[in-house]
Amino acid sequence: MDDRDADARRHRLAFGAAVRELRARRGLSHEEAGFRGRLHRNYVGAIERGEINPTFRVILKLCDGLDIPMAELVVVYERQLATREQRCWPESRRRSRRQPRLSAPTLPPT
Repeated sequence: MDDRDADARRHRLAFGAAVRELRARRGLSHEEAGFRGRLHRNYVGAIERGEINPTFRVILKLCDGLDIPMAELVVVYERQLATREQRCWPESRRRSRRQPRLSAPTLPPT
């Protein structure tokens, strides 16, 4: 898996977590959220699991089904994305890509 695939997956997972969080806050099942947004319940579940990259049209339907403005979905998505980045890369392990990896120090010959 190259960096672009991993990056796209990270975004899909964060988006799916945002949809799941908003759906759960409203106490809706996959079936109810899908019915309200005119989407199949399995499709809603696949989005939440990060298996599908939804189109703009589907995102509009999701927001309609969850009865939320798109801005709210974006805010929750960005928070989920930041949380995932912190979980994957704690501050102590983060390193700028431009900094070369340092090698272990060598001892002088004795």
